[in-house]
Amino acid sequence: MAALAVAALPAVAQDSRSDLNFYGVTGAIDTPTAESRPDGQLDVTVSDWSGVNRNTLSFQILPRIQGSFRYAKFSGLDYFGFDDYYDRSFDLSAVVLREGRVLPALKIGLQDFVGTGLFSGEYLVATKSFASGRLTLSAGLGWGRLGSYEDIGAPFGDRPAPDAGRGGEFNVDQWFRGPAAPFGSVIWRPDDRWSLMAEYSSDAYDVETGQGRAPSSAIVDRSSPFNFGATYRINDAVSLGAHYLYGSEIGVKLTFSANPYRPPQNGSVGPAPRPVNARTPRAAAPELWVESWVADPNAAPQLTRVVNDELTDAGMEVESFTVLDANTVEIRVRNYTYDASAQAVGRIARALTRTMPTSVETFRIVTSSGGLPVSAVTLRRSDLEAIVNAPDAAAQLRAVAGIGDAGPRPRGAYLNPEMFPRFDYGIGPFIRRLYFEPENPYRFDIGVQADASYEPLPGLVFSGQVSKRLYAGTTDSVRQSNSVLPRVRTDQAIYNEEGDPSLDRLQAAYYFRPGRDLYGRVTAGYLERMFGGVSGEILWKPVTSRLAVGAELNYVRQRDADLGLGFADCTVNCLAREEIEEYDVATGHVSVYYELPEGFRVQLDMGRYLAGDTGATLGLDRTFANGWSVGAFATLTDVSSDEFGEGSFDKGIRFSIPLSWFTGRPSRSSLGTTLRPVTRDGGARLNVSGRLYDRVVDGHERRLDEQWGRVWR
Repeated sequence: MAALAVAALPAVAQDSRSDLNFYGVTGAIDTPTAESRPDGQLDVTVSDWSGVNRNTLSFQILPRIQGSFRYAKFSGLDYFGFDDYYDRSFDLSAVVLREGRVLPALKIGLQDFVGTGLFSGEYLVATKSFASGRLTLSAGLGWGRLGSYEDIGAPFGDRPAPDAGRGGEFNVDQWFRGPAAPFGSVIWRPDDRWSLMAEYSSDAYDVETGQGRAPSSAIVDRSSPFNFGATYRINDAVSLGAHYLYGSEIGVKLTFSANPYRPPQNGSVGPAPRPVNARTPRAAAPELWVESWVADPNAAPQLTRVVNDELTDAGMEVESFTVLDANTVEIRVRNYTYDASAQAVGRIARALTRTMPTSVETFRIVTSSGGLPVSAVTLRRSDLEAIVNAPDAAAQLRAVAGIGDAGPRPRGAYLNPEMFPRFDYGIGPFIRRLYFEPENPYRFDIGVQADASYEPLPGLVFSGQVSKRLYAGTTDSVRQSNSVLPRVRTDQAIYNEEGDPSLDRLQAAYYFRPGRDLYGRVTAGYLERMFGGVSGEILWKPVTSRLAVGAELNYVRQRDADLGLGFADCTVNCLAREEIEEYDVATGHVSVYYELPEGFRVQLDMGRYLAGDTGATLGLDRTFANGWSVGAFATLTDVSSDEFGEGSFDKGIRFSIPLSWFTGRPSRSSLGTTLRPVTRDGGARLNVSGRLYDRVVDGHERRLDEQWGRVWR
């Protein structure tokens, strides 16, 4: 609630020259500042000094709010019995007061606020800029490890001792408790590339200096609270820093940045749209406006072929075509190319002006996602002809466009014979990743995979995928599952080792529209690498509504470790590593989706998970008009933190960046991943493909409106 309250405040001024500290958050060297990154900025920071290596992914959630996930390695720390200690942590900060002429900006922050608590801290920091932003001064007060050097007392009471336990829990009782200590920094930016900085740190680095433990475990020599350094911005995407820390250590820092509003390529480099073909006025050529063509039984097949030729060149394909009358046609199209549905609609409309008989005035354009009609955009041809060259053509067209439910395919619709039956296949490389195991935080396999699909009728799809590993990086994992729950995810390393080559997926799926505003899916087969069975889903999502409600029901069995055509069948003495215990389960969820302002979407999934536990998953994602998406999620079930194991509950972050953002060329492909601090069995869902919400939402009104500026491109 506090975050939402902050979000409602006026936007804070953003300085694209702001720096990230060694923790990967907005700051100087090792201390935070009250500056902000540009809205939507995604930063990856790698810092290293004296055996302390931090890898941080930060996202500027809103102009005032920044969130971060960090994976740190402490080489030689000898902590908890490990020669090298690894730690995962989440940070969150919010600017509660923006900078004014007199008052500084004020930020409140939580460091490692959900984790072991061993490296946690909280802070209040104020920042004031001078000399047109070239000089910034910051001063703050820190708690936790940020209050561990030369404290001024405990203004809000004693701080409970950290209870590492399983980690992953909210240590609310520690926040802003215990000793508080001041810190400060000064940053001088002589130009747009250099940042020169000095700071006074309130972090005593008690753990890293071996305080209270054997001196041999110390990896940091802290002889001074002062740090000095410089950061050089190579370009908008890369910056490099070098620093002298705590009177004895040299540290380096490298940051990679990306922003949805600043693509590497300015503008589109794809093919230009074909012109709108304006009709000859009726008075000048009345013979062109005759309507007798509608009685010709060959009209629909001929028009389908002509418009399909136009759209094929544009990376789309006609699914069906219907002549409703001499003045109205409906076309259903699959878009294989454009990540913005509005751009696809614009290209389709242009093609119709070039191919339809003169008497046709109304175009009903239905976009289809894998045979599932998503929405209908209705345009008048005369509006297209009149508006195309207007300075505000996109806004004018949106004002007269109608957006609504696609509805069932009309009677007499002509299915494109060149499309069905449809067979597609592909072959290419893959990377399969395992994150954050204690022995090695990042493992991966590289190989080749082939996939194919066969669609005899719209919406009925048979598909499969096979893969062969060429480089094995995940098979040397020696970590054995210690889960007390059914091992629905913690045995994934066994599948990676035993399943080569592997049948990753082999399934039949049927997508359908059971009624107005309703979408349906039934899928059966080997649904993912670890489970096979039957999955059914229904979704209620009106085209013009921000709200959607869905329900999913699955019955699945655990697959054999060799990832062939069998299921796990071990029932007793399943002690060998490659023996997977027979397991089947019925799972299901009711899901509620709601679209908030600023591109945010909240999703609540409530039901039963793969390990038989029941609970709910709350997710919050922000999607930008160009297709960027960044989000976080957390799951709480009736499994206790002790039963769950390390991490206490399932949580993580996810992001997806469209390929078109990198290249400037239209594409529906994207790059992304989901990062969990630890993968356990509690709160695990089936990874079935083709879930309905993401399949249809891009063609609905809100997303079309966000992308409507591209309708004429």
